[in-house]
Amino acid sequence: MKKIIRSIGKFFRHIGAFFDKWLITPITKLILKIIEFSKSNSKGLERLLGKKQTLIVISLVLALAVFFIIDSEGNTMIDQYAEILYDQPVTATYNEEAYVVEGLPDSVDITLVGQKRHIFLAKQSPNGGVTVDLTGLKPGQHKVTLKYTQQLKSIDYRLDPSTVTVTIYDKVSATRSLTYDILHQDNLDTKLNIDSVELDRSEVIVKGAEYKLDEVATVRALVDVDNFPTQEAGEITLEDVPLVAYDADGKIVDVEIVPKTVTAKITISSPSKEIPIEIVPTGELAFGKAIRSLSSNIDSVTVYGSEEALDRLDSLEVEVDVTGLDSDKEYTVTLKRPNGVTEISEKTITVNVTLDDSTTREIENISIATENLDTSQYRVQALSEEDSRVTVVVTGSKSIIDNIDSSIIYAYVDLDGLGVGEHEVEVKVRGDDVKLNYTPKTKKVKVRITANN
Repeated sequence: MKKIIRSIGKFFRHIGAFFDKWLITPITKLILKIIEFSKSNSKGLERLLGKKQTLIVISLVLALAVFFIIDSEGNTMIDQYAEILYDQPVTATYNEEAYVVEGLPDSVDITLVGQKRHIFLAKQSPNGGVTVDLTGLKPGQHKVTLKYTQQLKSIDYRLDPSTVTVTIYDKVSATRSLTYDILHQDNLDTKLNIDSVELDRSEVIVKGAEYKLDEVATVRALVDVDNFPTQEAGEITLEDVPLVAYDADGKIVDVEIVPKTVTAKITISSPSKEIPIEIVPTGELAFGKAIRSLSSNIDSVTVYGSEEALDRLDSLEVEVDVTGLDSDKEYTVTLKRPNGVTEISEKTITVNVTLDDSTTREIENISIATENLDTSQYRVQALSEEDSRVTVVVTGSKSIIDNIDSSIIYAYVDLDGLGVGEHEVEVKVRGDDVKLNYTPKTKKVKVRITANN
């Protein structure tokens, strides 16, 4: 405990010695000089200042004044504050008609340092922003300094980055053909079809560094379905359609395009066609069963799509999986859109499958046709009479089989990829009635392919 008390006493003696050496003694000397100076002018003042108590009071007052001055300066240092202004735009001054500048950041971060109230005022006050003057610089690489103009001088600032390396290129121009892309086409009414897009120009001018222009493979007008004023058949006009330049890989190339936008005239139609529904069973029924009838709650549907797609459609196939079926059943089937079809008038249909006991019948002397042979170069013939005809086993409901003839059955061999010579090929059979199964009694036949003379 005594050691602690002695340490505390020693600490305060050091403080007293510090104030005596650096404050009281210098101030006292100053006062004595003032006394000597004033002896000839005021004896009363001399007597007053000559008193020990007066000197002590004056010394303390001056010491306190010095203390508060130092403390105020210290508080000013302690009150220093920093705030970062992110993503401040950079403005460059140069001849934009003659040059292209690369490497210049779009924005920088500014750190303001000062007292809070000064920083607040600086943020509210107008400033010249971040600028860089490239006037007079020639094509090539240059290291330049960014500048920030602030009205208040009581704060400091730092830019990140403060210097950048830029590359200046001569600006050149070239002509490119103009095409278009349709954006958000999935948002178009499914009953509508875009027949054509006509732009008010076929070419545009692209400007930039020469190596950039070499990258431009195409310039496209981006026609956005979301910007259509209406969605109905007819013609619509879109103004201010933006243009974008792309390279051969479909990546955007940063060049100037003149003009920046075009006007597009879009022709919209609503092609439709009514076609019958064709029910096609798939899979194997339970043993001994056959389909007697297939029916649906509707016989036809209206389909919408491009004219080309509709021209290819004569019916809409609806597949029904009857695998393992051994009794009559009703199915709810979702209709699938063929390629090029955008809408079908019905989403689902109801299909009724009626079963019967299975029976078979043989249809003889079905001629075998050939497919996928280039008849301009080759001809084909069966090696024997037996190889030119086939007996087909038809399986199905007796009520149907008893009323069919050979005209509904088609037998053929596929000669795709075969050349001159003799070949043993598989016999394939199909029939017009999907409720029946068709099986060739002879699985393979022999044919001879010869070249045309």
